[in-house]
Amino acid sequence: MALLKILRTTELSVVFTLIGGLDADNVSELCHLIDAEPAGALVVLDLADLVLADRDAVRKLLDCETADRVVLRNCPAYVRVWMTAGEND
Repeated sequence: MALLKILRTTELSVVFTLIGGLDADNVSELCHLIDAEPAGALVVLDLADLVLADRDAVRKLLDCETADRVVLRNCPAYVRVWMTAGEND
């Protein structure tokens, strides 16, 4: 199980800063936090301090981004590569 710390701040949008590792176990908690935000609110996931993400977590990030629910900021290159590969599955 990866350790994940989530910080919530508000600017013009809600920003969740993810620190540590994101895996299938803790991505559901992140999804609950996103779903708890008001409908239509822009949610930003800042991944600058994300150390590790597994494929299940990356698939969920792709689903959220594709649904226009979230914007990914400072997304690591390997995550983008996996997301692109996931689009082609």
